[in-house]
Amino acid sequence: MTRFTFRTTWLSGLLAMGLAASTMAQTLDIAQAREMDLDGLRGLGPATTQRILQERERQPFKDWKDLMQRTPGIGPKKAAQLSEQGLRVQGLPYPPPAKH
Repeated sequence: MTRFTFRTTWLSGLLAMGLAASTMAQTLDIAQAREMDLDGLRGLGPATTQRILQERERQPFKDWKDLMQRTPGIGPKKAAQLSEQGLRVQGLPYPPPAKH
């Protein structure tokens, strides 16, 4: 292994670890999300963001099912898409882990 190859491999590994860590660290719980946070998620427009904030003000979301029932336009497919981007409800991704 040449010095250049070692350095390139080492830097690639370091970059991959950094990207993985940043992806895992970027979660957003709907209970604390600001308008600008929600607007930054792919698939949420201004109207849906406002509806989420209004509903959350009225009463906190209990779980993903509650969010989907109270927010028109968010169904299972959209919930999965938002969860993949780091959105959490009560700290849980969608779909929530199965209970045993």
